[in-house]
Amino acid sequence: MTSFWTGERVRLRGIEPDDWTAFMRFAADEERLGDVLRPPRSAEGYRAWAREQAAATSDGDCFQLAIEAVETGAIVGAVGSHVADSRAGWFEYGVTIGTDHRRKGYAVEAVVLLLRFMFAERRYHRCQARIFAHNEASLTLHQRLGFTEEGRLRDHLFAAGRHHDLVMMGMLADEFARLHPISEL
Repeated sequence: MTSFWTGERVRLRGIEPDDWTAFMRFAADEERLGDVLRPPRSAEGYRAWAREQAAATSDGDCFQLAIEAVETGAIVGAVGSHVADSRAGWFEYGVTIGTDHRRKGYAVEAVVLLLRFMFAERRYHRCQARIFAHNEASLTLHQRLGFTEEGRLRDHLFAAGRHHDLVMMGMLADEFARLHPISEL
């Protein structure tokens, strides 16, 4: 391992201004999957957002990182911690992988790198993820990583013209350490 943030397949890094086109593609992918439907944003809106992200300092333990493929240098997705309660010891995270980069192991490795940082370095006790019940790929990913389904909020979200269940999944630090030892990456 050349860096804490680099695995065999991916490197996690800060968002750069030139990354805007990749994030515009990720937003289109999420809309096609029915996960998020927002008003269209202009190319300049994405450029401004990427410039802002590149210049921003992290908000405590809430941050977003680009996922870069080690082999090609291409941005294949994003991962980040979106909510963190350091007093209670839990955080929530999210991950997205571009459609043309899925099923190549990028998400697993990126999530393990992020969770290792949050559990081992930042000393959080618990991680949670919210997943649309119809997103079978994400549910499978989280089960494979060792997350446990902790609950289901029925008709909790509205997207693409109908209500959807939201599955709450969680993992504790000791569960992560047992399943993903440091020598793994």
